[in-house]
Amino acid sequence: MTDAPIRLLLADDQELVRMGFRMVLDAQPDMTVVGEVGDGAAAVAHVLGRGAGTEGADVDVVLMDIRMPRLDGVEATRQIVASGAAAKVLVLTTFDLDEYVHAALKAGAGGFLLKDAGPAELLAAIRAVHSGDAVVAPSATRRLLERFLPGLPDELEPVRTAEERLAPLTEREREVLVAVGQGLSNQEIAGTLYMAEATVKTHIGRILAKLHLRDRVQMVVLAYDTGLVRPRT
Repeated sequence: MTDAPIRLLLADDQELVRMGFRMVLDAQPDMTVVGEVGDGAAAVAHVLGRGAGTEGADVDVVLMDIRMPRLDGVEATRQIVASGAAAKVLVLTTFDLDEYVHAALKAGAGGFLLKDAGPAELLAAIRAVHSGDAVVAPSATRRLLERFLPGLPDELEPVRTAEERLAPLTEREREVLVAVGQGLSNQEIAGTLYMAEATVKTHIGRILAKLHLRDRVQMVVLAYDTGLVRPRT
């Protein structure tokens, strides 16, 4: 008995973009496109089973564009996550234009991928987010946040100081969090902090648990929010 394919919803206002994605995705034995929508409101309706002919439980991963009519990808992501739906969100962005990817990550997106990524990177990202892992290369996360974080609104920031948020961590865990925020891979962190890669993974797991974070992407966001890592000027 084989595992069920990953069920995908394509949310993008450009039909040609959706068509290109569908050609690649439907060719994979472990993936199937169950729907296409052209705006964020339709994406939310499909995931929640409110659209015509939709079933809320039929989506595993939403490929979510940022800029769409009626409802943008940030708010659509926030509504899907807030609903408690099982569907995970992979945000797609054109790096030079989309200043609100940071807000989308804070809204609950599992990660982001640049629209010019190759097919292999796209497929790997979908499989990663479906399994609950962060889907974005740490270096790409760093570059995007360094560019856009200083000017973004922070309406989701809890009323707590950085020290209060980081209080549960040991000094070593803080060092690992800084390294993740700087965009280092587990292998690079191991070399920099002189520890085994398995130990790095253990520290990351503890950080996620202690700070109630979903994934590595949220670790990067937190590292910037608390000032452990500063955007480059």
